[in-house]
Amino acid sequence: MYNVTIFGIHLKLKPIAFTLPLGSGWDIYWYGIIIATGFLLALIYAYKNAKRFNLELDRILDVVLVTTPVAILCARSYYLIFDGEKLESFSDFFGFGNSGFSGLAIYGAVIGAFACGLLMCKIRKVRILDMFDLASVGFLIGQGIGRWGNFMNQEAFGGPTGSSWWGMTSENVRADFLSLGYDANALAHPCFLYESIWCIIGFFVLNKFSKNRKFSGQIVLMYGVWYGFGRAIIELLRTDSLMIGRLKVSCLLSVAICITCFILLVVFYKKSKEDVTSENYVPIMTEQSEETKENDDN
Repeated sequence: MYNVTIFGIHLKLKPIAFTLPLGSGWDIYWYGIIIATGFLLALIYAYKNAKRFNLELDRILDVVLVTTPVAILCARSYYLIFDGEKLESFSDFFGFGNSGFSGLAIYGAVIGAFACGLLMCKIRKVRILDMFDLASVGFLIGQGIGRWGNFMNQEAFGGPTGSSWWGMTSENVRADFLSLGYDANALAHPCFLYESIWCIIGFFVLNKFSKNRKFSGQIVLMYGVWYGFGRAIIELLRTDSLMIGRLKVSCLLSVAICITCFILLVVFYKKSKEDVTSENYVPIMTEQSEETKENDDN
């Protein structure tokens, strides 16, 4: 049970939603329920918009069924690589040991999903860029909702806001601030909320643009720019970032993704406009020569 205060509102949060009567008891956490809800809504979006992205629903489901577990394993692997968490046994990685499946990183899931999705699209003969466009909009739904799972676990918060009302505090915040030398009574940036709002806004923006795509791959590149930009800024506020030395891994990756996708977006957008112009171009000399020929015939 967490005693949480956010924006002056006092809450009592219980991470465990309920316990199934299996063995000594199998706890079902709100984190998992919230993540599953976001995933389900993303699937519903894909179901309703598959045809608009020139995709067949049954092939999409084949890709998703294989990609999802791979993405989860990649999220766990990414976390372990950069966090340095020590496992007591190999089984701990899969959640059968004492440490459980507790550490996940969203970027690991995104990277794993795109990599596995690329392979599955080739196997099932799905248009890769169209699939990535559709998936990227779905990602924003899942990420926007999924961040509330972090709130239920009291994680993914930032440093002191310096405000007397803007921010949040809890047992976890106070313990983290004490370890970092901050005022334990200060309010922390609710980074989970910032990212949730950013992703939900991004969903509406990208969904609108997806209705009039200029080229396949446009939406996934916009996703990279949108999410990369927002995550880079939010990551600077967080106190629990995965690190390489003194550098924040997710911040560096976010900046790289944002810049790369922006450059590709500009290049391919210009190319798409040139292609449209060339398709609509009617050679003037041909018209003149045809008119001249008609006059000669007359």
